[in-house]
Amino acid sequence: MQLEIDIEEWPGDGWERLAERVAGAACSVAPELASDRLTVSILFTTDAEVHELNRQWRDKDKPTNVLSFPMLDRTELLELAPDGPPEMLGDLALAHETCAREAAAKDIALADHAAHLLVHGLLHLAGYDHETSEADAEKMEALEIKALAELGIGDPYGDRDLEE
Repeated sequence: MQLEIDIEEWPGDGWERLAERVAGAACSVAPELASDRLTVSILFTTDAEVHELNRQWRDKDKPTNVLSFPMLDRTELLELAPDGPPEMLGDLALAHETCAREAAAKDIALADHAAHLLVHGLLHLAGYDHETSEADAEKMEALEIKALAELGIGDPYGDRDLEE
């Protein structure tokens, strides 16, 4: 998977490298993402930008931590031939202020929380959906936990009281 990364108003360095590491971990737990033909656009941006995207595309008038905009459905992804032209899998957008607030509330590093949200978003782009059923939610969470463990990050679901 190829990444197109745009960093707007996220303080510090290392976000591009983090996204690359997360993509590698996501590919290891969801091999359908590992195609060289796939491209994912990742935008590290502000709450205001994510709020606008959420309002425009999802009719939700608020910011959120991560937005996923798939451009292939799961069947198309699974049927993707190894050879052929590039395919845009989708776009992800992370909202800095919301991510930072959530990380502080969970008493974890912003980079660890951002990694979790990137894995979560990439799995959404691969067609996983935690909102369809409890079984689907458990499967998606298990993949997230496994990918994050590869990155040396603990189980983000270990304390259910901190979930949103």
